[in-house]
Amino acid sequence: MSGSSAGSAAAPCRFAHYFVICGIDTETGLEPDQLAGENFQQSPLKRTFKSKVLARYPENVEWNPFDQDAVNMLCMPKGLSFRTQAEPRRPHFHSFIITREDGSRTYGFVHTFYEEVTSQQICAAMQTLYQMHNAERAPAGQPSSSSSSSSSSMDSLASSPDEAESPGSPSSRAAGGYDSSRDTLYVSKALCLITPMPFMHACRHFLAQLHRAVTATAPPPLPLESYVHNVLYEVPLPAPGRSLKFHGVYEPIVCQRPGPGELPLADFPLAEAFCLLGLENLVQVFTCTLLEMQILLYSQDYQRLMTVAEGITTLLFPFQWQHVYVPILPASLLHFLDAPVPYLMGLQSKDGTDRSKLELPQEANLCFVDIDNHFIELPEDFPQFPNKPELIRELSDVLLSFGVPPRLAPPPRTRPGPGSAPSTPGRERRAAVALRQLEDDGRNGNLAGEELAVLELLQGNATLERLQALTRRTGVTVARVDALRAGVTAHGPEGPAGRPAAAVEEDELRNAKLNVQLREVFASRFATMFADYEAFVIQSANDLESWLNNREQMHNFDKASFLSDQPEPYLPFLSHFIETQMFATFIDNKIMSQWEEKEPLLHVFDARIDKARLYNVRAPSHRSSTYQRCSNLKEAAQAVEQRLMKIDHTAILPHLLDMKIGQGRYQQGFFPRLQADVLNTGPSNKWSHRTATAQRRKDRHRQQTEHLSLDNDLKEQQVEGCQVLQNSMAFWEWDDTSPPPVRPPKKSASASCLKYMQEARGLGKSVRQPKLSDLSPAVIAQTNWKFVEGLLKECRMKTKRMLVEKMGREAVELGHGEATITGLEENTLIASLCDLLERIWSHGLQVKQGKSALWSHLLHYQARLEKLEQQQQQQSPVSQVPERRKSDCSVAMPFLRVSLLQDMRHIQNMSVIKTDVGRARAWIRLSLEKKLLSQHLKQLLTRPGLTRKLYKRYAFLRCEEEKEQFLFHLLSLNAVDYFCFTSVFTTIMVPYRVVIIPIKKLSNAMTTSNPWVCVSGELGDSGIMQIPKNVLEMAFDCQNLGRLTTVQLGHDNAGLLAKWLVDCVLVRNEITGHTYRFPCGRWLGKGVDDGSLERVLIGEPVACGPEEDGGGGRGCRTPPPQRSPSLTRRGSVTSMSARGSKPTAAQIQGAVGEAVNTIIKHFHKPEKERGSLTALLCGESGLVWALDQFFHHGFRSARLFQKPVFVWDFVERVVAELQEPGEAPPQTPPPEPPPPRRSLCRYVDAINSSSRSIGKDGKFQLLACLGARDRLLARWLPLLAGCPAAPRMYEDAALLRDPAAVAALAEVLETLHDFPVTLEASLVKGIDL
Repeated sequence: MSGSSAGSAAAPCRFAHYFVICGIDTETGLEPDQLAGENFQQSPLKRTFKSKVLARYPENVEWNPFDQDAVNMLCMPKGLSFRTQAEPRRPHFHSFIITREDGSRTYGFVHTFYEEVTSQQICAAMQTLYQMHNAERAPAGQPSSSSSSSSSSMDSLASSPDEAESPGSPSSRAAGGYDSSRDTLYVSKALCLITPMPFMHACRHFLAQLHRAVTATAPPPLPLESYVHNVLYEVPLPAPGRSLKFHGVYEPIVCQRPGPGELPLADFPLAEAFCLLGLENLVQVFTCTLLEMQILLYSQDYQRLMTVAEGITTLLFPFQWQHVYVPILPASLLHFLDAPVPYLMGLQSKDGTDRSKLELPQEANLCFVDIDNHFIELPEDFPQFPNKPELIRELSDVLLSFGVPPRLAPPPRTRPGPGSAPSTPGRERRAAVALRQLEDDGRNGNLAGEELAVLELLQGNATLERLQALTRRTGVTVARVDALRAGVTAHGPEGPAGRPAAAVEEDELRNAKLNVQLREVFASRFATMFADYEAFVIQSANDLESWLNNREQMHNFDKASFLSDQPEPYLPFLSHFIETQMFATFIDNKIMSQWEEKEPLLHVFDARIDKARLYNVRAPSHRSSTYQRCSNLKEAAQAVEQRLMKIDHTAILPHLLDMKIGQGRYQQGFFPRLQADVLNTGPSNKWSHRTATAQRRKDRHRQQTEHLSLDNDLKEQQVEGCQVLQNSMAFWEWDDTSPPPVRPPKKSASASCLKYMQEARGLGKSVRQPKLSDLSPAVIAQTNWKFVEGLLKECRMKTKRMLVEKMGREAVELGHGEATITGLEENTLIASLCDLLERIWSHGLQVKQGKSALWSHLLHYQARLEKLEQQQQQQSPVSQVPERRKSDCSVAMPFLRVSLLQDMRHIQNMSVIKTDVGRARAWIRLSLEKKLLSQHLKQLLTRPGLTRKLYKRYAFLRCEEEKEQFLFHLLSLNAVDYFCFTSVFTTIMVPYRVVIIPIKKLSNAMTTSNPWVCVSGELGDSGIMQIPKNVLEMAFDCQNLGRLTTVQLGHDNAGLLAKWLVDCVLVRNEITGHTYRFPCGRWLGKGVDDGSLERVLIGEPVACGPEEDGGGGRGCRTPPPQRSPSLTRRGSVTSMSARGSKPTAAQIQGAVGEAVNTIIKHFHKPEKERGSLTALLCGESGLVWALDQFFHHGFRSARLFQKPVFVWDFVERVVAELQEPGEAPPQTPPPEPPPPRRSLCRYVDAINSSSRSIGKDGKFQLLACLGARDRLLARWLPLLAGCPAAPRMYEDAALLRDPAAVAALAEVLETLHDFPVTLEASLVKGIDL
């Protein structure tokens, strides 16, 4: 940008960089602003027209290049606004923010007023527009409602801030519109100050005084150029920890800047943000901001949008918002709401616009904040901020201490009904609270007409101004003038007009103290929650360059250990928060601080933590969830009060400039064109170069610019693994302007290091608001291409993270700090994947339908396929062939064909899900659990016609190469097992199918008895269900049982063919397709095997091979499980048993030790990830199986011409001998309460007296499980080995006859005493102990 400025070298330390005037260009005339949503059905006075930057001073500043289009668009976001003398023309104040390429912010403060139009051409053009408008309306009589409603919802929002007039306003009563012969035409004009820091109050006062000087009857004491030149070149930034006073046209203005150890500057009134939203709502929106959701602010007033946005982001200390930040979104940029990234944007509403008619591109992860109507709409699955009730109570106490009544009760969050006018409640509240209306007027810089005229008459005289200043210094007050000034210029939140000037200053001091105390409360919460965060920072690199080069492979923060040390109520919020970019960047800055100067926010935060440790302010235990109130509220308020009560520095007074004779004249009511020759030249004295502070700032900015001067190609070669930068996705477009000239860097480093240092140090300062200077189709296309690339990178990072986390847990047998949070962390990652898919499906939508773009697409796909199916059925109704089994003569689980539509129908039948967003997330979880997510999404996108109909050309889903890579990344998730659907939807009804497979070669396929079955899982059991006779397959519906563990199978032994040899039982979840096999291989019936009529079978997931899917598509089957160490097979033992050979003593002892070791590992795993303990006790290679092998070693079970003997017979013989009177007690250890012999007899009697017919092997299994649960196995073992029956029933070489082997086994079993063994109800049912 061309232009010169003699004073630009001092720009980094100047209070203001630019003074800008925006308004109508009389040379170009009226030009409709079509980008602002022009509606030609409106009257010409209500239409928006393009504004223009009429003047700016200076032309350019080296450190802050002037962006003319951006400033013009943000000064007048809705373009020019016209009024007549019959309409109100009150001035308005609002502010805006521009984020530069490096992430640094520039603030703009705008005073908008109305000025009479003197151009006859403009008046004639407006007259012509009205004649054309009336001519178009004449045939129809009145404008049709359909024509106005046909415009898009975004266009309906295009209105200026002053269009929100009540129905009874003069504008609505004026039927004639505009007539140049009888009406006076006024047009809006804006005065703007652009500053490097948010001195909102000071800039508002300066601009208001500048406007007052123009409207006053008497000229100001000095030409306006003197005051503008003074604020641009002669007023410095206050030094940190200091206050500054400079002079406006009539009154002095005071501002202050926090010190290095205090919270950063924040001049926007937080009390107003709390009053607008209410405490409950503001804390909820604050939580959404921390979790980096999409946040859309909605209000008629621009300043309210800025106040709430700045207030929320101010409370984030020590973190910073890393994504798109546009508190005021101009009407021409409404398409940026389509951005598939986290954002915080503000949208101006139009009075009377129904919220239900506002169609936003995506709402699945959106927090909608209606500021004017005081309600919010939160996303689903929203975690609460820790200690939220206590936090709200403390904030309420702070507000009450300053006389501000808090709104504690959450306001209604439902949308207005279709038949009600949404604007009515807002108008009723504004009419009922007149005091707040006055506050709003004062906040926006509104002035009262009659009192303003009197004050202008008195203050227009420079001599009277000097006299007033003299009287104030001597302690005398001019009561009438002070009262008028207090009433006109400073409508405070507490009192009406008529207050003295001292009261105004007192209110500003009170607001500043309230601001800092509210912020201290939030800062104290973060200092408490993250007091020990440094202990979990992983610093594995020795130097900066090696850390940057290996950034992708490094874990900077031990999230698992950190979460394991947090109180349980904090985990839902913290598990999400530590995955955000703002937290990742915070940790990156902490690591980089060991090589570079600490980032300012981090420096302040660490100092606070160190101080808290020094004074031992923290609670004794960091695991405690006890709320700790902020302890330094008074100290923070006193620092602000001292700076404002004692001014540290006074700027140079405004003075006459070297202007030509005749310059500086002006006409009352018209802001003049200022003299550019004096305002584009800085002062002769270079005071800003005299301070070392200014020089250091200058060097810092120069170094910052050096990093930004890297070529764009080098920018693209950044480390891809930097999650901080990849997840940001706020690259609106690269700035094509050439960087300013810079000096070479002082220290050598690689270009990639410089790039990453700049971005990582700046907390992701690649974040910017949309570039406003170029809205050409090419630029918009480039912007959307950046979105596509970013979404693909984010998908790659998320899938990689999910794989590493899941596979890492499978590989690690013993967890450390990970032991209590893996389930929560996994759920967080899956929820993040759901959010990513919603953002991908929301990008580039043609027409939004429903809150979930993904579910909307699925519904369109479903409708098309069902229509095709109906057409095919009508054409060939006899073509349906019943689905055949693989073998008609064999019993097997019937083939279940699954498809995308079938999974959709399952989700649609779930009554517990009420919203489209919930259905989409449930469908994603179901597809992920079935390992069909990539396949389903690929099938969804196989219809290009539907995709073209729903999405624009630039949408992610229409980029073929990126789409294929995206599906490939999702396909990689099939390598691990997820139960994310089963474990979340625990209350739904699930259809199950049971198939009983008999061994028909040795027995009958059917039984004449009455069989029954009971299926149990981690979440419950189905209860006993009777199986119809002559049926081996049945289906039933039951509440979700979770992962299945056991099946109880039995019959009543009735009929001639009661004996039944069952090979196994198969059970399938018909929704997830998980199939479990429960092996049996035993008889059920009296007089056969061990005489059992009931068996408890232990399940294991079935992994069907691809060849079993049966040609025609993929069948529903349990995905191949990733076998964990808990189910490791003992190959030598099981293989020998399968071949009929007996295992050796060493193999049996090893199997027992391995079974016990597996149970110990089970208890060291996260509680939600342990799986079924029943399988480890009673399953294959479980503890009961190993003990059975131990007791069968050397057991004389085979008797010629006699019934076989079981181990349970030996146990009963031992109990009988123990209960015989006069029998000498066996060799047992010293008796302990309860004695082993007594407990053994009691347990065996209880098992035998049970009504269950579980057989002798089943009784031994039950005894072993009860002994393990009650820590009695190790005490029973010597008792069994030392009884007289042992030599009769065991060979000499048996393990039970070996004292050393018995002692070793008892010692191994004692290791289980440290763990709480719990048994399923299916195992201990009917046992009374």
